[in-house]
Amino acid sequence: MKEAQDIIQFFRIPGEILNFQPMNSGHINTTSKVSVVDNGKIKFYTVQAINTNVFKNPEGVMSNIVKVTTHIKKKIESAGGNTTRGVLTVIMTKDDKPFYIDEEGTYWRIYRYIDKCHTQNKVEDPKTLYNAGLGFGNFQNQLADFPKEDLFETIVDFHNTPVRYKQLLDAIKNDPEDRVKECQEEIKFFEDRVDELGRLTSLEAEGKLPLRVTHNDTKFNNILIDDATNEAISVIDLDTVMPGLVTSDFGDAIRFATNTAAEDETDLSKIGISLELFDAFAKGFLKALDGKLNDTEMDNLAWGAKIMTMECGMRFLADYINGDVYFKIHREKHNLDRARNQIALAKSMEENFDKMQEIIKKYK
Repeated sequence: MKEAQDIIQFFRIPGEILNFQPMNSGHINTTSKVSVVDNGKIKFYTVQAINTNVFKNPEGVMSNIVKVTTHIKKKIESAGGNTTRGVLTVIMTKDDKPFYIDEEGTYWRIYRYIDKCHTQNKVEDPKTLYNAGLGFGNFQNQLADFPKEDLFETIVDFHNTPVRYKQLLDAIKNDPEDRVKECQEEIKFFEDRVDELGRLTSLEAEGKLPLRVTHNDTKFNNILIDDATNEAISVIDLDTVMPGLVTSDFGDAIRFATNTAAEDETDLSKIGISLELFDAFAKGFLKALDGKLNDTEMDNLAWGAKIMTMECGMRFLADYINGDVYFKIHREKHNLDRARNQIALAKSMEENFDKMQEIIKKYK
Protein backbone atom coordinates (compact mmCIF):
# COMPACT_ATOMS: atom_id res chain seq x y z
CA MET A 1 0.00 0.00 0.00
CA LYS A 2 1.26 3.47 -0.85
CA GLU A 3 2.09 5.97 1.87
CA ALA A 4 -0.27 8.90 2.42
CA GLN A 5 2.26 11.44 1.11
CA ASP A 6 2.44 9.54 -2.20
CA ILE A 7 -1.29 9.96 -2.79
CA ILE A 8 -1.44 13.77 -2.88
CA GLN A 9 -0.17 13.95 -6.47
CA PHE A 10 -3.32 12.27 -7.78
CA PHE A 11 -5.70 14.83 -6.23
CA ARG A 12 -6.47 18.45 -7.03
CA ILE A 13 -4.10 19.83 -4.42
CA PRO A 14 -1.59 22.44 -5.64
CA GLY A 15 1.71 23.02 -3.84
CA GLU A 16 4.40 20.99 -2.14
CA ILE A 17 4.15 18.67 0.85
CA LEU A 18 5.68 20.06 4.05
CA ASN A 19 4.85 17.28 6.46
CA PHE A 20 2.58 14.34 7.03
CA GLN A 21 1.53 12.96 10.38
CA PRO A 22 -0.22 9.63 11.01
CA MET A 23 -3.35 9.98 13.16
CA ASN A 24 -4.23 7.00 15.32
CA SER A 25 -7.62 8.07 16.64
CA GLY A 26 -9.77 6.00 14.27
CA HIS A 27 -10.57 2.31 14.62
CA ILE A 28 -11.59 1.57 11.03
CA ASN A 29 -9.75 3.66 8.42
CA THR A 30 -6.03 4.53 8.23
CA THR A 31 -5.73 8.32 8.58
CA SER A 32 -2.96 10.92 8.17
CA LYS A 33 -2.80 14.71 8.34
CA VAL A 34 -0.83 16.31 5.50
CA SER A 35 0.39 19.91 5.29
CA VAL A 36 1.00 21.51 1.89
CA VAL A 37 2.49 24.92 1.05
CA ASP A 38 0.95 26.73 -1.92
CA ASN A 39 2.00 30.29 -2.86
CA GLY A 40 3.35 30.81 0.63
CA LYS A 41 0.17 29.60 2.35
CA ILE A 42 0.05 26.39 4.37
CA LYS A 43 -3.00 24.23 3.91
CA PHE A 44 -3.95 21.02 5.70
CA TYR A 45 -5.70 17.90 4.47
CA THR A 46 -6.89 14.62 5.93
CA VAL A 47 -5.82 11.58 3.90
CA GLN A 48 -7.52 8.24 4.50
CA ALA A 49 -7.22 4.70 3.22
CA ILE A 50 -10.73 3.23 3.31
CA ASN A 51 -11.05 -0.10 5.12
CA THR A 52 -12.63 -2.32 2.47
CA ASN A 53 -12.87 -5.24 4.90
CA VAL A 54 -15.58 -3.25 6.66
CA PHE A 55 -16.92 -1.24 3.72
CA LYS A 56 -17.31 -3.70 0.86
CA ASN A 57 -18.54 -1.01 -1.55
CA PRO A 58 -16.12 1.94 -1.10
CA GLU A 59 -17.36 3.61 -4.27
CA GLY A 60 -20.89 3.54 -2.86
CA VAL A 61 -19.57 4.99 0.42
CA MET A 62 -17.94 7.88 -1.40
CA SER A 63 -20.98 8.43 -3.61
CA ASN A 64 -23.09 8.81 -0.45
CA ILE A 65 -20.59 11.18 1.15
CA VAL A 66 -20.34 13.43 -1.89
CA LYS A 67 -24.14 13.61 -2.19
CA VAL A 68 -24.85 14.43 1.45
CA THR A 69 -21.97 16.89 1.89
CA THR A 70 -23.02 18.72 -1.29
CA HIS A 71 -26.59 18.88 0.00
CA ILE A 72 -25.51 20.16 3.42
CA LYS A 73 -23.16 22.70 1.86
CA LYS A 74 -26.06 24.22 -0.09
CA LYS A 75 -28.09 24.47 3.13
CA ILE A 76 -25.22 26.22 4.91
CA GLU A 77 -24.70 28.62 1.98
CA SER A 78 -28.37 29.56 1.91
CA ALA A 79 -28.21 30.32 5.63
CA GLY A 80 -25.06 32.44 5.22
CA GLY A 81 -22.88 29.99 7.16
CA ASN A 82 -19.27 28.89 6.80
CA THR A 83 -19.11 25.92 4.44
CA THR A 84 -15.40 25.31 5.06
CA ARG A 85 -16.11 24.46 8.72
CA GLY A 86 -19.74 23.38 8.78
CA VAL A 87 -19.35 20.29 6.61
CA LEU A 88 -16.60 18.01 5.34
CA THR A 89 -15.17 18.98 1.92
CA VAL A 90 -14.23 16.09 -0.35
CA ILE A 91 -11.18 16.79 -2.54
CA MET A 92 -11.56 15.34 -6.02
CA THR A 93 -8.85 13.56 -7.99
CA LYS A 94 -7.39 15.04 -11.16
CA ASP A 95 -9.74 12.81 -13.15
CA ASP A 96 -12.73 14.11 -11.16
CA LYS A 97 -13.37 11.19 -8.81
CA PRO A 98 -13.81 11.34 -5.01
CA PHE A 99 -11.31 8.50 -4.52
CA TYR A 100 -8.07 7.12 -5.95
CA ILE A 101 -7.32 3.41 -6.29
CA ASP A 102 -3.63 2.50 -6.03
CA GLU A 103 -1.98 -0.44 -7.77
CA GLU A 104 -2.73 -2.71 -4.82
CA GLY A 105 -6.43 -1.90 -4.93
CA THR A 106 -6.46 0.39 -1.88
CA TYR A 107 -9.07 3.14 -2.01
CA TRP A 108 -7.86 6.58 -0.89
CA ARG A 109 -9.78 9.77 -0.19
CA ILE A 110 -8.86 13.26 0.95
CA TYR A 111 -10.84 15.85 2.92
CA ARG A 112 -9.97 19.46 3.61
CA TYR A 113 -8.76 19.49 7.22
CA ILE A 114 -10.91 21.54 9.59
CA ASP A 115 -8.67 23.31 12.09
CA LYS A 116 -9.14 25.01 15.46
CA CYS A 117 -11.41 22.24 16.65
CA HIS A 118 -11.17 18.83 18.28
CA THR A 119 -13.01 15.64 19.10
CA GLN A 120 -13.58 14.22 22.58
CA ASN A 121 -13.91 10.62 23.69
CA LYS A 122 -15.37 11.53 27.06
CA VAL A 123 -17.93 14.14 28.03
CA GLU A 124 -16.40 16.65 30.42
CA ASP A 125 -19.21 19.21 30.47
CA PRO A 126 -22.99 18.72 29.94
CA LYS A 127 -23.08 21.96 27.90
CA THR A 128 -20.70 20.43 25.37
CA LEU A 129 -22.97 17.39 25.07
CA TYR A 130 -25.94 19.73 24.64
CA ASN A 131 -24.01 21.32 21.76
CA ALA A 132 -23.29 17.87 20.33
CA GLY A 133 -27.02 17.12 20.50
CA LEU A 134 -27.67 20.32 18.57
CA GLY A 135 -25.06 19.26 16.02
CA PHE A 136 -26.43 15.77 15.44
CA GLY A 137 -30.00 17.08 15.41
CA ASN A 138 -29.06 19.76 12.90
CA PHE A 139 -27.42 17.10 10.73
CA GLN A 140 -30.74 15.24 10.66
CA ASN A 141 -32.54 18.50 9.87
CA GLN A 142 -30.20 19.39 7.01
CA LEU A 143 -30.83 16.01 5.37
CA ALA A 144 -34.58 15.82 6.08
CA ASP A 145 -35.42 16.65 2.45
CA PHE A 146 -32.68 14.51 0.92
CA PRO A 147 -34.09 11.54 -1.09
CA LYS A 148 -33.00 8.52 0.95
CA GLU A 149 -33.45 6.21 -2.04
CA ASP A 150 -30.43 7.93 -3.64
CA LEU A 151 -28.11 6.46 -1.00
CA PHE A 152 -26.38 3.09 -0.87
CA GLU A 153 -26.73 0.85 2.19
CA THR A 154 -23.05 0.87 3.07
CA ILE A 155 -23.31 -1.88 5.71
CA VAL A 156 -26.34 -4.11 5.29
CA ASP A 157 -28.44 -4.60 8.46
CA PHE A 158 -26.05 -2.41 10.45
CA HIS A 159 -28.68 -1.51 13.08
CA ASN A 160 -31.04 -4.41 12.49
CA THR A 161 -31.10 -5.63 16.09
CA PRO A 162 -32.91 -8.95 15.43
CA VAL A 163 -30.23 -9.77 12.84
CA ARG A 164 -27.55 -8.99 15.43
CA TYR A 165 -29.31 -11.37 17.83
CA LYS A 166 -29.32 -14.06 15.13
CA GLN A 167 -25.56 -13.53 14.73
CA LEU A 168 -25.17 -14.03 18.48
CA LEU A 169 -27.20 -17.25 18.33
CA ASP A 170 -25.02 -18.48 15.46
CA ALA A 171 -21.91 -17.77 17.52
CA ILE A 172 -23.37 -19.66 20.49
CA LYS A 173 -24.28 -22.61 18.29
CA ASN A 174 -20.85 -22.84 16.66
CA ASP A 175 -18.82 -21.94 19.77
CA PRO A 176 -15.49 -22.09 17.87
CA GLU A 177 -13.31 -21.25 20.90
CA ASP A 178 -15.29 -23.18 23.55
CA ARG A 179 -16.21 -19.94 25.31
CA VAL A 180 -20.00 -20.22 25.59
CA LYS A 181 -19.68 -21.89 28.99
CA GLU A 182 -18.18 -18.62 30.34
CA CYS A 183 -21.08 -16.51 29.09
CA GLN A 184 -24.23 -18.16 30.39
CA GLU A 185 -25.38 -15.19 32.48
CA GLU A 186 -24.79 -12.76 29.62
CA ILE A 187 -26.59 -14.99 27.11
CA LYS A 188 -29.58 -15.28 29.45
CA PHE A 189 -29.79 -11.48 29.71
CA PHE A 190 -30.47 -11.23 25.99
CA GLU A 191 -32.70 -14.30 25.89
CA ASP A 192 -34.91 -12.73 28.57
CA ARG A 193 -35.31 -9.56 26.45
CA VAL A 194 -35.66 -11.09 23.00
CA ASP A 195 -39.12 -9.54 22.50
CA GLU A 196 -37.68 -6.05 23.06
CA LEU A 197 -34.90 -6.49 20.52
CA GLY A 198 -37.29 -6.28 17.55
CA ARG A 199 -39.34 -3.34 18.81
CA LEU A 200 -37.87 -0.69 16.50
CA THR A 201 -37.67 -2.86 13.38
CA SER A 202 -41.29 -3.96 13.93
CA LEU A 203 -42.48 -0.36 14.21
CA GLU A 204 -40.56 0.44 11.04
CA ALA A 205 -42.19 -2.50 9.24
CA GLU A 206 -45.61 -1.23 10.39
CA GLY A 207 -44.85 2.18 8.90
CA LYS A 208 -44.89 3.93 12.28
CA LEU A 209 -41.15 4.68 12.40
CA PRO A 210 -40.14 6.28 9.10
CA LEU A 211 -36.81 5.67 7.44
CA ARG A 212 -34.76 8.87 7.33
CA VAL A 213 -31.27 9.77 6.21
CA THR A 214 -29.32 9.01 9.37
CA HIS A 215 -25.68 8.98 10.47
CA ASN A 216 -25.79 5.54 12.14
CA ASP A 217 -22.60 6.03 14.19
CA THR A 218 -23.42 9.00 16.42
CA LYS A 219 -20.66 8.58 18.97
CA PHE A 220 -19.64 11.75 20.81
CA ASN A 221 -16.22 11.62 19.12
CA ASN A 222 -17.82 11.84 15.67
CA ILE A 223 -18.57 15.53 15.97
CA LEU A 224 -16.04 18.34 15.80
CA ILE A 225 -16.03 20.75 18.77
CA ASP A 226 -14.78 24.33 18.35
CA ASP A 227 -11.66 24.98 20.44
CA ALA A 228 -12.80 28.45 21.50
CA THR A 229 -16.56 28.13 21.96
CA ASN A 230 -17.10 24.37 22.56
CA GLU A 231 -19.89 24.55 19.99
CA ALA A 232 -20.45 21.67 17.58
CA ILE A 233 -19.04 22.57 14.17
CA SER A 234 -19.45 19.57 11.92
CA VAL A 235 -20.48 15.92 11.98
CA ILE A 236 -17.71 13.64 10.71
CA ASP A 237 -17.14 9.95 9.93
CA LEU A 238 -19.86 9.81 7.29
CA ASP A 239 -19.17 6.28 6.03
CA THR A 240 -22.41 4.90 7.48
CA VAL A 241 -24.73 7.70 6.35
CA MET A 242 -27.68 5.85 4.78
CA PRO A 243 -31.38 5.25 5.40
CA GLY A 244 -32.06 4.45 9.05
CA LEU A 245 -34.09 5.29 12.14
CA VAL A 246 -33.76 8.48 14.17
CA THR A 247 -34.29 6.34 17.30
CA SER A 248 -31.07 4.48 16.49
CA ASP A 249 -29.07 7.69 16.00
CA PHE A 250 -30.39 9.13 19.25
CA GLY A 251 -29.91 5.84 21.06
CA ASP A 252 -26.34 5.23 19.98
CA ALA A 253 -25.35 8.76 20.99
CA ILE A 254 -26.86 8.18 24.44
CA ARG A 255 -25.20 4.75 24.75
CA PHE A 256 -21.76 6.23 24.12
CA ALA A 257 -21.93 9.62 25.83
CA THR A 258 -23.96 9.08 28.99
CA ASN A 259 -22.24 6.02 30.47
CA THR A 260 -20.71 7.00 33.81
CA ALA A 261 -17.71 4.75 33.08
CA ALA A 262 -15.50 3.84 30.14
CA GLU A 263 -16.86 1.31 27.65
CA ASP A 264 -14.50 -1.40 28.90
CA GLU A 265 -14.67 -0.66 32.64
CA THR A 266 -14.65 -3.95 34.55
CA ASP A 267 -15.99 -2.61 37.87
CA LEU A 268 -19.68 -2.87 37.04
CA SER A 269 -20.63 -0.80 40.11
CA LYS A 270 -19.22 2.26 38.30
CA ILE A 271 -21.46 1.83 35.28
CA GLY A 272 -24.78 3.61 34.83
CA ILE A 273 -26.60 6.19 32.78
CA SER A 274 -26.12 9.83 33.74
CA LEU A 275 -29.56 11.42 33.60
CA GLU A 276 -27.92 14.86 33.62
CA LEU A 277 -26.08 14.01 30.42
CA PHE A 278 -29.15 12.31 28.95
CA ASP A 279 -31.10 15.51 29.55
CA ALA A 280 -28.38 17.66 27.98
CA PHE A 281 -28.18 15.65 24.76
CA ALA A 282 -31.95 15.23 24.44
CA LYS A 283 -32.50 18.96 24.91
CA GLY A 284 -30.03 19.88 22.16
CA PHE A 285 -31.07 17.14 19.75
CA LEU A 286 -34.79 17.88 19.99
CA LYS A 287 -34.29 21.64 19.86
CA ALA A 288 -32.48 21.27 16.54
CA LEU A 289 -35.21 19.02 15.15
CA ASP A 290 -37.85 21.54 16.26
CA GLY A 291 -40.91 19.28 16.38
CA LYS A 292 -40.16 17.41 13.15
CA LEU A 293 -40.35 13.91 14.70
CA ASN A 294 -43.66 12.08 14.80
CA ASP A 295 -45.22 10.84 18.06
CA THR A 296 -43.98 7.27 17.62
CA GLU A 297 -40.41 8.49 17.14
CA MET A 298 -40.64 10.64 20.26
CA ASP A 299 -42.15 7.80 22.29
CA ASN A 300 -39.32 5.47 21.27
CA LEU A 301 -36.21 7.62 21.71
CA ALA A 302 -35.54 6.16 25.16
CA TRP A 303 -36.17 2.70 23.72
CA GLY A 304 -33.59 3.52 21.09
CA ALA A 305 -31.02 4.13 23.82
CA LYS A 306 -31.69 0.80 25.51
CA ILE A 307 -31.91 -1.20 22.28
CA MET A 308 -28.71 0.27 20.82
CA THR A 309 -26.95 -0.54 24.10
CA MET A 310 -28.18 -4.12 23.98
CA GLU A 311 -27.26 -4.39 20.30
CA CYS A 312 -23.71 -3.25 21.01
CA GLY A 313 -23.48 -5.67 23.93
CA MET A 314 -24.59 -8.54 21.69
CA ARG A 315 -21.95 -7.62 19.11
CA PHE A 316 -19.21 -7.62 21.75
CA LEU A 317 -20.43 -10.93 23.17
CA ALA A 318 -20.70 -12.62 19.76
CA ASP A 319 -17.20 -11.43 18.87
CA TYR A 320 -15.81 -12.82 22.11
CA ILE A 321 -17.45 -16.19 21.49
CA ASN A 322 -16.16 -16.20 17.90
CA GLY A 323 -12.58 -15.57 19.02
CA ASP A 324 -12.26 -11.77 18.88
CA VAL A 325 -12.25 -11.55 15.10
CA TYR A 326 -13.84 -8.09 14.63
CA PHE A 327 -13.19 -5.67 17.49
CA LYS A 328 -9.62 -4.90 18.45
CA ILE A 329 -8.71 -6.18 21.90
CA HIS A 330 -5.94 -5.13 24.28
CA ARG A 331 -6.24 -7.80 26.93
CA GLU A 332 -7.66 -11.23 27.54
CA LYS A 333 -11.48 -11.28 27.68
CA HIS A 334 -11.61 -7.64 26.56
CA ASN A 335 -14.73 -8.15 24.45
CA LEU A 336 -16.44 -10.09 27.24
CA ASP A 337 -15.69 -7.18 29.58
CA ARG A 338 -17.20 -4.79 27.02
CA ALA A 339 -20.31 -6.94 26.71
CA ARG A 340 -20.78 -7.04 30.48
CA ASN A 341 -20.31 -3.28 30.56
CA GLN A 342 -23.09 -2.71 28.02
CA ILE A 343 -25.38 -5.12 29.86
CA ALA A 344 -24.81 -3.16 33.08
CA LEU A 345 -25.59 0.07 31.25
CA ALA A 346 -28.79 -1.42 29.80
CA LYS A 347 -29.84 -2.51 33.29
CA SER A 348 -29.26 1.03 34.54
CA MET A 349 -31.46 2.31 31.72
CA GLU A 350 -34.17 -0.12 32.78
CA GLU A 351 -34.02 1.23 36.32
CA ASN A 352 -34.22 4.82 35.07
CA PHE A 353 -36.50 4.28 32.10
CA ASP A 354 -39.47 6.27 33.42
CA LYS A 355 -37.18 9.20 34.19
CA MET A 356 -35.71 9.01 30.68
CA GLN A 357 -39.22 9.14 29.21
CA GLU A 358 -40.12 12.12 31.37
CA ILE A 359 -37.06 13.99 30.14
CA ILE A 360 -38.09 13.39 26.52
CA LYS A 361 -41.60 14.66 27.27
CA LYS A 362 -40.12 17.93 28.56
CA TYR A 363 -38.79 18.71 25.10
CA LYS A 364 -41.64 17.26 23.03
